Amino acid sequence: MNKAETLKEIIEKRRSIFPKDYSDREISREILDEILNSATFAPNHKRTRPWRFKIFKGEEKMKLASEMQAIYKSTQPEQLFLEKKYNDIGFKINKADVVVSIVVNFSAMVPEWEEIAATSMAVQNMYLTCTANNIGCYWSSPKIVDHLKESLTIGENQKCLGLFYMGAI
Repeated sequence: MNKAETLKEIIEKRRSIFPKDYSDREISREILDEILNSATFAPNHKRTRPWRFKIFKGEEKMKLASEMQAIYKSTQPEQLFLEKKYNDIGFKINKADVVVSIVVNFSAMVPEWEEIAATSMAVQNMYLTCTANNIGCYWSSPKIVDHLKESLTIGENQKCLGLFYMGAI
């Protein structure tokens, strides 16, 4: 198979695969590094490299799950609170082997939309690399990520665009 055919196959196979379908197998450090490294090849105007990723694994990931559940519980009016949604937040994070926060850093050198687009392309590279390595993944952008500024150490010129869940399939 030539490179164009291989690329076409990977693009066509790319799908969001959710944590309920992940196995318990760990993603190797080499594959995780490859996935994150692929993001750095995304085009970005004036080489601002606006993407910022924070990896959550193990205990840090469990803390993230608890924190997001607590945020959901504290920000939902009692009549809108759903126990199932509360439990799903913890389940998704804990079932994923790795959760990566997706943060855009606005440099003020280019329009903000360009840096959001560049960050999105970086995530697409991650999606494609996951697909090539038989890793399930999906990008989620729940409203509660706006409350994670401290956990994600987000600066004034940054915005969290969501979380990228990964797990072996």
